[in-house]
Amino acid sequence: MKAFLVFLFIIPFGLLSAQKIGELAPDKAPEVFPGNSLGGDIMFGEGGFGLGTFYKKSFSQNITGFVDFSISETKDDREVTYIDYFGNSFTPDKVNRAFLLPLNFGIQYRLFSESLTENLRPYLSIGIGPSIILTTPYDQEFFQSFGSAKAHYAAGGYIGFGANMGLNKKNLVALNVRYYFNQILGDGIELMTNSTRKSFGQFYIMLTIGVMY
Repeated sequence: MKAFLVFLFIIPFGLLSAQKIGELAPDKAPEVFPGNSLGGDIMFGEGGFGLGTFYKKSFSQNITGFVDFSISETKDDREVTYIDYFGNSFTPDKVNRAFLLPLNFGIQYRLFSESLTENLRPYLSIGIGPSIILTTPYDQEFFQSFGSAKAHYAAGGYIGFGANMGLNKKNLVALNVRYYFNQILGDGIELMTNSTRKSFGQFYIMLTIGVMY
């Protein structure tokens, strides 16, 4: 009987001690990544292919500031490209090619930092800044047409969602989806016959590759 009473006393004491030990065990500290990153973007959009570059600086675990620049082709929504028997492509009624060159400054906010593993770090981003929309005559050969290029100035920006992936603290790899919008300051641009545009907006899927330091 005494042994049984001692057993009943020891069990609660042991459980209480285990609980205290568990409470004292600290949570795993979050991974700390380098505060600066630099790299490039490969862009696939509704208007075509593009390339970009960026610099980012972290102000806290969740807030990062950035500046980025890119160049990509943009098109009129009504454009339809055909390919002839000999493999040549052409777009009826097209007057000008257009290339978007935005310079954006913005903030990136990390999401779910307390609940997701460091291996996947999703974020929202918003950027604003000036843009140049460069046009070249469609009836001239692609590279020769840049001799007749015209620059049009615009204001705009983008909103986006993305995620940094992996635990490597030197190399940065991310995927992004962004919607860019730009409003031309001044006269519009004639991309198609008898059609002038002053605003441009399109989605991009982007692969980001860079270094952290």
